[in-house]
Amino acid sequence: MVTFVPFGEKPNRDGVVYVLNFLKRNKLIDDYVIVESSRVELLPERLPLDRAYIIGEHLATYGIVQKLKPPSLISVDAHTDLMHDYLDHGSWLAYALEERFVNRAVVMAPVLMIPTTERTQLWTRRVKVFPALLRSRKVRGRWRAYKNLQTNDLLEILDEAKKYLGEEIYLTVDLDVLRPEYKIARFQHGELTLNELLELLEGIKENFKITAFDIAEISDRIRRSRLGKKAFVEVFQLLMG
Repeated sequence: MVTFVPFGEKPNRDGVVYVLNFLKRNKLIDDYVIVESSRVELLPERLPLDRAYIIGEHLATYGIVQKLKPPSLISVDAHTDLMHDYLDHGSWLAYALEERFVNRAVVMAPVLMIPTTERTQLWTRRVKVFPALLRSRKVRGRWRAYKNLQTNDLLEILDEAKKYLGEEIYLTVDLDVLRPEYKIARFQHGELTLNELLELLEGIKENFKITAFDIAEISDRIRRSRLGKKAFVEVFQLLMG
């Protein structure tokens, strides 16, 4: 079964409904349920225990992991979602870690790593970040490069992630991780091509046991994007297979 969660602002809600109908028209899905809520706090009691979730705003993943309580999580996303000022789509992972809905997490392929304001805190405990591009951070007064998908071997990154997380994970894939030509992200976009994203997801499938997954930040932009629809279907079929 697949659970569709049209959560968030209207473009996100409409996008989830659109891909549901798109999958039905193309006979790619038959067993599904729709779960609606205007508040993330209500999602855990309404969501079924499922293997696949298609969601709007990424904040819905906070409700899913509160329901499932997976030991470890991998987030593939253009953003770290580790802001720690208030709970929203840019901070859900920080709060899920703080509240122990998830014990450990890895974020793969972010390009936007800097807090939005000087007062914004960035959560750093029990999480590793592997950016899409070369990025550096200050460690004990010295600048050191993150291991990243641009200059490091993917198998090396996956091996380090597995040693940190263990074999069993929950996987969340934010489609804003793709480049702007896919016309999926409502705001900032990532730097991966579809082939790069599929290679990364195939590597995760081969190296981890994915207990459940979601595909996040589906918006109504996808209805006008041939590349966006192709990307969604290929990611969906890969993860469902």
